[in-house]
Amino acid sequence: MTKVGVARLFLNGRSQAVRLPKEFRFEGERVRLRRVPEGVLLEPFISDTAKWFEELDRFAKEPLMSGGRKQPLAPRREIFK
Repeated sequence: MTKVGVARLFLNGRSQAVRLPKEFRFEGERVRLRRVPEGVLLEPFISDTAKWFEELDRFAKEPLMSGGRKQPLAPRREIFK
């Protein structure tokens, strides 16, 4: 079941900030923000893509793109005739 909590809003200079309860804290100094239909989503900011995919794999039953990318080759085009 998803944890639900209440966070406090406050102003920090000219920015609005959120004070997260201890059980919702993130590691590091930054988070990724995304506006979704239900509101705003905070996600851990992971700059290392390999580590990011590892984190995604923790939530999936099978690893993301475990067999590699199976993308067709781009067609060759003659741009200027």
